[in-house]
Amino acid sequence: MRAYSLTTGAVTSGKVYKQETIRQRSLQDPEGFWMEAQKDIDWIVSPTRALSIPSPSLLHKAQWFPDGKLNVCYNALDRHVSSGRAGQTALIHDSPVTGSVTKFTYAQLLDRVKRAATMLRDNGVGKGDRVLIYMGAVPEAIVAMLACARLGAIHSVVFGGFASAELAKRIEDCRPKVVLASSCGIEGMKVVPYKPLLDGALEMCVHQPGKVVVLQRPQFQASLGSGEETWRDAVDGISDDRVFHGFETVSANDPLYILYTSGTTGMPKGVVRPSGGHAVVLQYTMNSMYACGPGQVYWAASDLGWILGHSYMCYGPLLNGSTSVLYEGKPVGTPDPSSYYRVMAEHRVTTFFTAPTALTILRREDPDAEYRKQYDLSHVKAMFVAGERCPPEIHRWWVRHITGVDDAGKALHLIQTPVSNVVSDNWWQTETGSPLTGLEIGLSDDGAQLPPVKYGSAGMPVQGVDLRVLRIRDEFDEDDVDVIPEEVARGVIGYVVVKLPLPPGVMTTLWNDDDRFFDEYFRRFPGYYDTGDTGVIDTDGYVHILSRADDVLNVAAHRISTSSIEEVVVENNEIAECCVVARAHPIKGSVPVVMAVCKHQDHGEQVKEDIVEAIRNRVGAFTSLYKENIVFVDRLPKTRSGKVLRKMIRSMISALLVSKTSKLANIPTPATIEDDSVKEEIWAALSDWITGLEKRDIIT
Repeated sequence: MRAYSLTTGAVTSGKVYKQETIRQRSLQDPEGFWMEAQKDIDWIVSPTRALSIPSPSLLHKAQWFPDGKLNVCYNALDRHVSSGRAGQTALIHDSPVTGSVTKFTYAQLLDRVKRAATMLRDNGVGKGDRVLIYMGAVPEAIVAMLACARLGAIHSVVFGGFASAELAKRIEDCRPKVVLASSCGIEGMKVVPYKPLLDGALEMCVHQPGKVVVLQRPQFQASLGSGEETWRDAVDGISDDRVFHGFETVSANDPLYILYTSGTTGMPKGVVRPSGGHAVVLQYTMNSMYACGPGQVYWAASDLGWILGHSYMCYGPLLNGSTSVLYEGKPVGTPDPSSYYRVMAEHRVTTFFTAPTALTILRREDPDAEYRKQYDLSHVKAMFVAGERCPPEIHRWWVRHITGVDDAGKALHLIQTPVSNVVSDNWWQTETGSPLTGLEIGLSDDGAQLPPVKYGSAGMPVQGVDLRVLRIRDEFDEDDVDVIPEEVARGVIGYVVVKLPLPPGVMTTLWNDDDRFFDEYFRRFPGYYDTGDTGVIDTDGYVHILSRADDVLNVAAHRISTSSIEEVVVENNEIAECCVVARAHPIKGSVPVVMAVCKHQDHGEQVKEDIVEAIRNRVGAFTSLYKENIVFVDRLPKTRSGKVLRKMIRSMISALLVSKTSKLANIPTPATIEDDSVKEEIWAALSDWITGLEKRDIIT
């Protein structure tokens, strides 16, 4: 077992905070706790019980509010319109890349959603049908999501940066009846045509949607084919007398959406979100965790194609009667590092959410935060980061320039009274749909009643989450079931898991693949949900998430399957085989490293350039693969069964980059290795590669 060294500074003195008291109640009396929480949702048929478990052996198939019926769109819009919020702003689209700010009241947004639902209904979309949305950060994307929810249809939003091949996989898997797309997206000051990518994806697909509707943006007018129509004609052109005003009743455990996340195979995993439990948890966390009440403004600086966009750009704020900011821009370059501060100030944001990567970029571009000084941010109550671990130095920099408090050398940041400008990390996943850990800032206006912020941690476990850390028995054995999982002591690194049953709102299965659902998340540690992360719970109860335990890259909060990159690399005629692993990156968290075996001895730069170009075109530029991170070797280390020993490679890279060690003996040799002499060859190749990077001062 390995101990994790923590700079503890001042400790919390064993104080039990309200957050932990609430969590313990939710674990000891889940029925009572969640039946109380569900009262904030307007049900068509109110649930009579909170939790239903098929059998003790099927804890992972637990259902929440099993006899409840509702409509999520009604809860997000209609009930607020009828209860006095019709004229309140529901959505602000702030787009510095187009030089526009557009606001929609709850009544206006509801009208647009009804029109989009009418169009979908006219094209045969009903309860259980799928609709794929490929639109970017535009209001019509949120309209489309809510229109699907209104009809009981299942939407699948795909991030606009995906190339045709990845988009095609998702189309083939979810088989949408209708595809809604933008003609283009705007990333920074660059226009990215989406429609040609969609055309390329559909050419690869056996399944063809019955209808394609395209939002034509002025920056790029797409060519439309047979059966394709513009959003203006198909949706905006619907006359008032044709608008469908009804909505579909769905069961609490009917799917609200499918959101694809990278897996350890080439096929992405279609996470299925239950309607009722998700609505209850989002409503609860908007207030308890994120301290944003009805009528207040919530801004999550993300993309709708990621889980943050689903949970806290679209559904969470609107369920809560808050105002959501949809930002189409970057932290810098649109036009400068003042963008985030301007949006917070101009729209009187109460709660702000972004990725640590954005803070790293801001610090690089504006180290003294001169742009921040131009704006009054005293109205911002809480700021949250998530997506990857926030480095303590980045966290302290942001706190110093947001609050004026310099915590240099300190482990803790004490929350002041009244609570304002709190900057906290939290941790969750696409699969969970809402936080597993964090600091619940909304539980009190008295800073003394809230746990201090601990730099480097992701807060503490939240309601319904029975978080545990299990011993790593053999870090090179990735397949064996741990029949009797063993918990580690506080301060010891292990696998981060959650004891079953899981709280409401967590995925209920993977689309069309229930077997994979069990194998990926519940097989290895019976009785637990395997988060796929390693971490530690320290002596004060704070959770520190350290790294992924599998082969999924986390590049600037974008999870990417290594196999999706490998599939493209090996298509190069010069490549015999390859493997992809992660290496640490000071800004993006991690970036991919390709280790490849060439068919010929000529390892020219042209091969590397061809691979980089192929990855950009086939997977997407956000993978951040650079030719400097392509390493040619004579052979790859493998087990006797032919499995590449990626963990050994990752251990070597980490040792050379982080520990700066030159001792190969410190790297364990897996018992299953086919030929242990290859270990020395790989070490030598990686040593030469890293020496070359350091000589050229390359961090890519």
